[in-house]
Amino acid sequence: MLRLIQNIAWLAGLAGVLGLSACGSGTTPQQTQIFDPQTTNLPGALSQPSSGALFSFGGKSSGGGEAGPGIQVNAYLWRASLDTLSFMPLVSADPFGGVIITDWYSPPATPGERFKATAYILSQQMSANAVQVSVFHQVQENGQWVDAAVDPATASGLEDRILARAADLKAEAQNTR
Repeated sequence: MLRLIQNIAWLAGLAGVLGLSACGSGTTPQQTQIFDPQTTNLPGALSQPSSGALFSFGGKSSGGGEAGPGIQVNAYLWRASLDTLSFMPLVSADPFGGVIITDWYSPPATPGERFKATAYILSQQMSANAVQVSVFHQVQENGQWVDAAVDPATASGLEDRILARAADLKAEAQNTR
């Protein structure tokens, strides 16, 4: 009985190793892709999924007129958000979910306070309600960071800058065609 259990465990391990070995392509690492305003594709994103696209599990193919699972955010707003928040260290950027999270940033002029931001791209349309920014603020008191109030104009100011940058990116893309 013990021998049978050992054989099953060995086979399960072998199956796991073979499964993981199929994940590698055997080639050199891919080059980092950069946003291309000509195509409005986001790095690593499927802009127009083909009939054999990733995550198409049955149902109608994309040739049948049904939209696939591709990117769900506006590429100009995404790039503009990254550009606008680039002065803060980046923690996470999810182009599929449209979420950008920064790490804490202390302005050089006021090292006793720090800010953190989260940007949400909520739509494929480029509109004022398609981007939302949350800003968090802390001040240092007795060696500890303590949450502090954030002026609502800070978040709306960042949103305005993102929208203006997105409009610039779109205009640049249209002028280069």
